[in-house]
Amino acid sequence: MKIIPLASDSMGTRSMATLVITPDVHILIDPSAALGPRRYKLQPHECELLQLQKHKKRIEDAALESGVLIVTHYHFDHYDPDKVDIFSNKTALIKHPLENINKSQKNRADYFIKQMLPVAEVVEYADGQSFDVGATNICFSQPVYHGTNNRLGYVVEVAISDRDQVFVFTSDVEGAGIDAQADFIIQNQPDVAYIDGPMTYMLGYRYSYASLKASIDHLIQIIEKTSLKTMILDHHLLRDLKWKKHIVPVFDVGAEHNVRVLTAAEYCGMENSMLEARRKELYQEH
Repeated sequence: MKIIPLASDSMGTRSMATLVITPDVHILIDPSAALGPRRYKLQPHECELLQLQKHKKRIEDAALESGVLIVTHYHFDHYDPDKVDIFSNKTALIKHPLENINKSQKNRADYFIKQMLPVAEVVEYADGQSFDVGATNICFSQPVYHGTNNRLGYVVEVAISDRDQVFVFTSDVEGAGIDAQADFIIQNQPDVAYIDGPMTYMLGYRYSYASLKASIDHLIQIIEKTSLKTMILDHHLLRDLKWKKHIVPVFDVGAEHNVRVLTAAEYCGMENSMLEARRKELYQEH
C-alpha cells in the first residue's frame, strides 16, 4: 500500500485529500482543498491562492487515475461541488446525505448528489458499510461527530486494508476527543493513521481545554493499544503555529513506542508550509 497526502494544512491549504494505492485499486479520499476565508481579519494571501491552484490540480490529476472516490462529509475542503466531473465513471462512496447530518450539509449534499449521479458509475452510501475491491477492503465507521458535538454535523472515518497493511483516515474528528472516534481507530489496528488533530488555534473559546486533554488521552491510547508505526496529525492542528507545544505528551509516548508522530508534509518528506497560520506574516513580508 502506498499512502500519498496530496494537500493539507501543513502544505498550505485546508485539506486532507489523500491518495491510497493498493495492488487492486487507486482510492482518492476527500478530493478537495479550500482556504480559510478570514484569518487575523485578513483574506487569503496571494501565496495561499497560488498554492490552492496547485493543490486542486494535483487532486484532479489523482482523480483521473483513481477507481474509487470517497467523500467523508460535505464541507468544501473535503468535497468540491463544482468539480463533479472528477467522479465520471468512478465508484463514489459517500457520507449518507439524509441520516446523521446537519441542515447545512444536508442541503449541500442534495445539490452535490444531483449533479454527481448522472456521471458516476456507482454511488454507495458509506456509513457503517464495508466494500471489497479484489483483496482491498474499505471499511467505514458509523457516523461520528465532526469535533466534540453534533453542531457541525457528522463524518465517517475510513479504514483501508490490503495484503500488507492497514491505513485509517479519520476525517474531521478534531483530535479524536470522543470515545467513538478513537474506538474505530483502535479496533482497526492501523499501521498508519491520518488523524485530524485538535483544534488548538481556537483553544479557550471554540475548543475547550477539556477537549484538548481528551484528545491527548485518546491519541496516547491509540499509540499504546495498536501496532501503529506512523501517526500523521494535521488539518485543524496545523492552523496553529505553536501546535507542537500543545501535544508534547503525544510525541513523548510515540517515542517510547517507536511510533513516528508527524505532519502530512513531513510524511511526504517536505517542510511544513503553514500558510494560513502565517497569513499575517505573509502580508507583512509581501
